[in-house]
Amino acid sequence: MQAVIEYLQKNQARFVEELIEYLRFPSVSAQPQHRKDLQACGEWLVQQCRGIGLDARLCPTEGNPILIAKTPGAQGGKRPHYVVYGHYDVQPPEPFELWKSPPFEPRIVGRALFARGSSDNKGQNLAHLKAVEAYLKTGTPLPCDLTFVIEGEEEVGSASLATFLKQHRAELKCDAIVISDTGMPSPKHPALTYALRGIAAMELIVHGPSRDLHSGIFGGSVDNPAMVLSQLLAKVRDKNGRITIPGFYDDVTPLSAYERKQLARLPGSDSAYRKFLGVPQLFGERGFTSTEQRSARPTFEINGLTSGYQGEGSKTIIPAWARAKITMRLVPNQNPRKIIQAARRYLASLCPPTVRLETKSGHGAEPYVVAPTSPQAQAALRALKSAFGREPVLLREGGSIPIVNDFKKFLHADTLLLGLALPDANAHSPNEQFDLDCFEKGQLMSAYLWQELSAAGA
Repeated sequence: MQAVIEYLQKNQARFVEELIEYLRFPSVSAQPQHRKDLQACGEWLVQQCRGIGLDARLCPTEGNPILIAKTPGAQGGKRPHYVVYGHYDVQPPEPFELWKSPPFEPRIVGRALFARGSSDNKGQNLAHLKAVEAYLKTGTPLPCDLTFVIEGEEEVGSASLATFLKQHRAELKCDAIVISDTGMPSPKHPALTYALRGIAAMELIVHGPSRDLHSGIFGGSVDNPAMVLSQLLAKVRDKNGRITIPGFYDDVTPLSAYERKQLARLPGSDSAYRKFLGVPQLFGERGFTSTEQRSARPTFEINGLTSGYQGEGSKTIIPAWARAKITMRLVPNQNPRKIIQAARRYLASLCPPTVRLETKSGHGAEPYVVAPTSPQAQAALRALKSAFGREPVLLREGGSIPIVNDFKKFLHADTLLLGLALPDANAHSPNEQFDLDCFEKGQLMSAYLWQELSAAGA
């Protein structure tokens, strides 16, 4: 490993310059005018991978192309095989006026590199590529085979990825997938994210009269859809923050003592968290810490409410309808379809006969978990400690990453989420940045990871 470590140290300045070159591509997948930029960015990646010494090709899809890059001389199942996933597409940079410098003209301030895509996800996937470069350029044997899968549609839902994985499942069969597209609490707290919440979305529409009615002439003789919807939603959560839908918690896997102890190690305090959010007081399900509430417990959230007149002044009506958009965050082992059905039954049972309730199902994604005590998870924790010189922490992510379930479905392998972005990275926001110390230590983590994972597999 010494030659690998010295190579990484010696070449940091060049690596940063190459990251800057990578970031100059305005590879915005949500905007059709950037289709050629996405293609050019993918082609740049192919050349970058071939220069490193990987066998690389760009695979066309119905959307943007997907890069496959392999370590040379793969032995066809004789050694452990790991897939490294990333994406080269980025979020739209708007609003431009909030950027302190142009989003695709990278700028370094201290140890922060500002540009759209710097942390999400170009800097993170390039760190893994540079770790492999250090092995190949120094002639240091890798203890495993590696395949990089870097796509161009993650920011718009990875529409082509599932089909791609299905078509290439034999080629991509592996022992585990490694993704660096999440974060860590601080440079002193490198992290393995071992669980993700799932999601189930639905829309509720309460239909009342056939048209908006004069509230003076008709008020008191018909039920108000906005009032009914408000009453329905108010009954879904009790004063202790617990969801009242029957069966909602039936399949929830409780946190183990080990998990609760690890989550308690995370930095921060409730007072600082409350101040950061700008709320007078925190609220959550009783019996759980705020960290546990937002990462390891299921929720029922109202995302939007619409009914009646919304313009200036007043308009005295009884609205004809009221609508609410709902998402429920789910935890292992909850099933989105089962939860949607339970919510529908419960809301229908509460709805009075004076109105008609319509429910529409939206998108859904399964929750995800990998055992934090598994050999692979423990190997990842050792690699983090070796690279950062700090005892790593375990995270449960409150959000959802649906592609992780696609990997599990088609490749039958677990995913290790080893994020390198700090909380102030501003992913999806103006002035996105990536900490160059995390970039450097991420390369080192990746270099150690292949040793640790291969030893654990053996």
